[in-house]
Parts: sequence; C-alpha cells; structure tokens
Amino acid sequence: MKKIILVFSLILSFSAAHSQMKVGANLPDFQLKSNEETTVNLASLKGKTVLIDFWASWCAPCRLANRKLAPLYNQYKEENFEIVGIALDTDQTKWRNAIQKDKLAYQQLIDPKGFDAKSAVLFGVEELPNSYLFDTSGTLVAINPTVEEIIMQIKK
Repeated sequence: MKKIILVFSLILSFSAAHSQMKVGANLPDFQLKSNEETTVNLASLKGKTVLIDFWASWCAPCRLANRKLAPLYNQYKEENFEIVGIALDTDQTKWRNAIQKDKLAYQQLIDPKGFDAKSAVLFGVEELPNSYLFDTSGTLVAINPTVEEIIMQIKK
C-alpha cells in the first residue's frame, strides 16, 4: 500500500510540476498562424500588457468569456494592451465563423491539434477557457485573471 501511495504521489508531483506555466515565467517565443493568414510570434508582443486567451468555437464558456473580452479590448487597446486568442479548434471554418459571430477584433491564432497542440502543452492548458496575463516586461503575472485584475495591470 505504501508503494502505491508513493507512486501516486510521485505522479501527482511530476504532473503538477510540468502541467502549467507558473507566475513569473516569461512570455514564450513561438509562432502560430492567424485568421488573417499571417504568422504571429508571441515574443514580439513584449512591451505590452498581453492576455493570452485559450478558447475554442465549441466551448460555450469560452464564447461567454468572449463577450467580456471583446469590449475590454476595444476599451483598452490604445493603452498598450493586447489580447491574443489561441483557439484549440480542429475545424478552421467553425473557428473563423465564431470569430465573426463574437466580433473579435483582437489577434486570433489557431493551434489545430486540440489539447495536444504545442501551445496547449507549453502553457499546460487542460480546460477551456484558460488565460494568462503578462506584464510589459513579458513576465506572467496572473493565470485566469478577472477583468478587474487585467485592468489594474493595464493601468500600472
């Protein structure tokens, strides 16, 4: 029994240690395709307050979150603030339709392998929606921040 508990504890601690980007981590340097057929490198956003928002067109809570993020972006985009949506959709048509329907004006990227996508693994995304707030130096300051926390960071 002790061996089972020990093995289970080791598995949990290994999973926790590798399962999610931690506060204090740097904005990762990787590229994804946008809905405008351009390649976007996340590291190029350093110097802005950046919210990385993982979502999918089929995710009802994500679509509800989009209703808050779209006006937030429109209100603060002139204040050195950027939102980057990273969709884990496997169907690009549904993804593009959701962007239009939700009126998302901020950058939209896709990593089309679902939860096995490189970006999802790098950030440790295990559920949607999931968001990461980086300050202007490119340091992760909050995971799944509230709108109030995002605004406080923008105003710093």
